[in-house]
Amino acid sequence: MKNVFTLALILVSGTAFAHSLDSSFYFFEKGIEEKTARRYLVASNHFENAIHHNPSYTAAYIENGLVNKEMRRTDAAKQNFLKAFELDNSNEVAIKELVELYYSYRQFQNAINFAQKCKTCSDADRIIAQSYYELEDYGKAEKLLLNLVAKDPADAVSAYTLARTYLEMGQEGKSIPFYVKALQLDNTNSKWHFELGLIYYNTDNYKNAVASFNKAAEHGIIRTNDFNENLGFAYLYTGDYENGENLLKEIIARKPGDKELLRDIGQAFYDRKMYDKCLAYCQMLMEMDMKDGKALYQAGLCFQKKGEKEKGQMMCDKAIELDPSLAGKRHKKEIMGL
Repeated sequence: MKNVFTLALILVSGTAFAHSLDSSFYFFEKGIEEKTARRYLVASNHFENAIHHNPSYTAAYIENGLVNKEMRRTDAAKQNFLKAFELDNSNEVAIKELVELYYSYRQFQNAINFAQKCKTCSDADRIIAQSYYELEDYGKAEKLLLNLVAKDPADAVSAYTLARTYLEMGQEGKSIPFYVKALQLDNTNSKWHFELGLIYYNTDNYKNAVASFNKAAEHGIIRTNDFNENLGFAYLYTGDYENGENLLKEIIARKPGDKELLRDIGQAFYDRKMYDKCLAYCQMLMEMDMKDGKALYQAGLCFQKKGEKEKGQMMCDKAIELDPSLAGKRHKKEIMGL
C-alpha cells in the first residue's frame, strides 16, 4: 500500500512539473510575441511569469533582460543577465550585455572581468584598455592601447586615450604625437584641440598653442574667461601683442579688480622688454592700491631698464618699505647684475 501511495505522489509531482513547464513555455512564447510588437512592458510581465513557473529558464532571463534594457530599466536588465550567467556561465549573450552595462555604470573592474570572458565582443580589447585607463592603471592601459592603435590606425578614441595616458604619466612629449594622430582622424573634437593647446602652452610652444586654441574655438568650445586668458597670453608670447592684449583687456573688463591678472600681463610685457607697456599695468595696480609694493617694485625695475636707474632704485627702495618681503628679490637682482 505504501509503494502505491509513493508512486501516486511521483505521478502527481511529475504531472505538476510538466504542467509548470508547459505554462513557462506558453508565457515565454507570449513574451516573444509582445517583444516583437515592441510592447516591452507587457513582454516583461510574460517573461516574469515564465520565470515564475521555471526559475531555471535561462532564455527567459535573457529576453527579460533585453526588454528591460529597451525600457532603460538597466538595473532590472542587469539582474536578469546576472541570473542567466549564474545558470549558464558560458552564455555569450549574458556576458556581452554585462560587459556593456558594467562599462556604462563605470564599474570598470567588473567590465574588465566580463570582457575577458567574452568571445563574441568585438570591442572587448578596447573596453579593457579604456577601463584600465579609467581605473588609473596607466601601465596596463598603455600596453593595450599601443596594440589597439597598431591594429587599427583609424581608431581615434584609442589614440586619444593613449595621449591622455601619457599625459597622466607626466610624459607630455609622448602624448603630443597621439593627440595629433587622434585629431587627424577626428578634427572636429574641440576638447581634444583645447587639451593639446594646453600642452603646447605648458611646453612653451606658443605658436602651436595659439593654433590649437583657435581650432578648439572654431569647433565650438565655450570661450570662458580661462580659455581667453590662455589664448591671450599665448598670443603675447608669440609676439602678437595686439590680439593678445585685446583679449586680456576683455577679461579685465569682465573681472575688474583682478590684480593677479594685471600683474601677469605686466610681467609678460616686462619679459619681452616692453617696459612702457609693463608700466601701464603697474600704474593700473597702484591706482587700485597705492600701497601695492609689488607693483611699485616692478615699475622701479622698468625705469632702471629704461636707463633711469636712480629713479627706479628709489621706487624699489620705497616698495621694500611697503613690502619687506621684496628685499630678497632685490638682493637676487643685484647678484644677477641688474
